[in-house]
Amino acid sequence: MYQFQISLHPRSPAVTAGDELLRAGRRYPALRVPGEALGATFARSFEEVETALAALERMYVEPDGSFVWVSADATRPWQVDGVLYDRDARLLFVELKGRCPADAFDQLLTACGWPATAVMMQLTQEGVFVDEQSFRALAEAEAD
Repeated sequence: MYQFQISLHPRSPAVTAGDELLRAGRRYPALRVPGEALGATFARSFEEVETALAALERMYVEPDGSFVWVSADATRPWQVDGVLYDRDARLLFVELKGRCPADAFDQLLTACGWPATAVMMQLTQEGVFVDEQSFRALAEAEAD
C-alpha cells in the first residue's frame, strides 16, 4: 500500500540527479529540476486524462478536474483525492493525496500516459522532486 501527498509531473530530459533526501532515517535520491522543466506537459490532454480516469471503477471526476477514487474492497479501504491542471491543451501536472495499492497507483499513472511518458513526483511537504523508483520506496515506507 502506498501513502502519499505529491504532485505528478512529466519528467523532462533537462532533469538531473540532485542531492539526497533524508526522510524517517532513510536516504533517497532527489532530482534537480530546472525552471524550464516545470513547464513540460504530458502528451495527453486534460480531457483525455479525465476520460481515462472516469473509466476506472469507483472513480468520480468533476468537470473542473478534481477527482476522488475509493476502494471497492471494504477489508482494505483506501482513497485517493486529486486535481488535474492543464496548460495549452495538455495536462501539466496532477496533485495527488491519499493511499492505495501499487497496482491502483499504476492505473493513475497509465491514465496520464505512463509508461510511455516518464514521470517524476514532487513531495508536497518538502518541495523536493524524486524519480518514480524513489517515490515508490518512500510511499511504501510512509504506509508502514
